[in-house]
Amino acid sequence: MKFILNVVLSLFLATISTAGLAAADYITNAGAIVKATDWDKMETITISFDEFSYEPDEIVFQAGKPYKLVLKNLAEKKKHYFTAPEFYKAIATRKVQSNKDGEIKAPYFTALELMVNGQLDLYFVPVTKGEYPVYCTFDGHRDEGMEGKLIIQ
Repeated sequence: MKFILNVVLSLFLATISTAGLAAADYITNAGAIVKATDWDKMETITISFDEFSYEPDEIVFQAGKPYKLVLKNLAEKKKHYFTAPEFYKAIATRKVQSNKDGEIKAPYFTALELMVNGQLDLYFVPVTKGEYPVYCTFDGHRDEGMEGKLIIQ
């Protein structure tokens, strides 16, 4: 019985420490940053998706400035991902909004999926400066050129 309790306790502690490490990679004070931000000064930038590209494929953001990133999938046949795990770790996320269905408030994301003719709006404040890749993770889409770069200065 003692052996089983030790195994269960060890697994529990390993789970807690692993979960803490994963979350630690993200901006830990995102809520405070989002709350202190003057959203009236927000800049809107639009990225359009076609069958195998993002337009524009490179965007520069200024750290500390609020943004609304409008993602529009104009592709006629394909849904796409906007996968940028390192970028999402470098921003304080306010929300992701669908203009038809509602909004999602979460401390962080790893990818956003857009249906054909879909649109999602990402509200955020860039925090950690750097260059971050963005790409579509559907089979073959990145190989066809569906990738870009997000830069925080």
